[in-house]
Amino acid sequence: MNDAKPPAIPRPAATILLLRDGTEGLEVFMVVRHHQIDFAAGALVFPGGRVEDADHALAVNVAPDGTHLPSFRIAAIRETFEECGVLLARPRGANAIIDTDILKRLDDRFRTKLNAGTIDFDAVLAAEDLEPALDHLVHFAHWITPANQPKRYDTQFFLAQAPAAHLAVHDGYEAVESIWIRPADALAGTEAGRYKLVFATAKNLEKLARFPTAAAAIDAARSARVVTVEPQPIRLEGTKRLLRIPAEADYGGSEFIVDFPPAS
Repeated sequence: MNDAKPPAIPRPAATILLLRDGTEGLEVFMVVRHHQIDFAAGALVFPGGRVEDADHALAVNVAPDGTHLPSFRIAAIRETFEECGVLLARPRGANAIIDTDILKRLDDRFRTKLNAGTIDFDAVLAAEDLEPALDHLVHFAHWITPANQPKRYDTQFFLAQAPAAHLAVHDGYEAVESIWIRPADALAGTEAGRYKLVFATAKNLEKLARFPTAAAAIDAARSARVVTVEPQPIRLEGTKRLLRIPAEADYGGSEFIVDFPPAS
């Protein structure tokens, strides 16, 4: 008789890698997860979170026909506003992302309520007659938490150029610190013990580090094929694990040995 529990069902989630060009090259915005959160606690991550029922409902109303992963894009935009105060939205019918005056009004009136779950994202957009800039997001990666983990996510990663006038800052709830950082510096800081990264974040930083500018990374992502990655773990000695992923996902190999705890 087999009493093993079936794998947990992965929860749909979305995240945005906000990009800008710094003085020494491409930088990405990252936040440090609160230590009391039960997934990637204390880790340096990209803003993001679960896809909610309201995200699906909003996508039906605002996503143009043929939009790829509309609910995930809505969730990524909403979570980025909640976590760091950047809102990838535009006045209805316009091309440009909202200015700082509109952003400040929305931040002052709604960001705390949105984080608390007392208001829906569609009400935030309706207050200024905005539409989410779904086309501002470029699909970059798709990762599913390994089947042996108690808490699993099915996460779509997107790239987006950060609006220059939007000041990204962590929310103080789920995220307790935030930085703009070169991908290579985040990876080096992890090796030196300054940061904690989960495997998916580290591999996506490695891929991002190939590009000198935000435009180069986004242009490459537009033409690349996204291959789903669900690491297959094999326990080694101590805390070490061998993780197998598809070589065609373009992370520089198919087998990687890691020596840090899993995300959950």
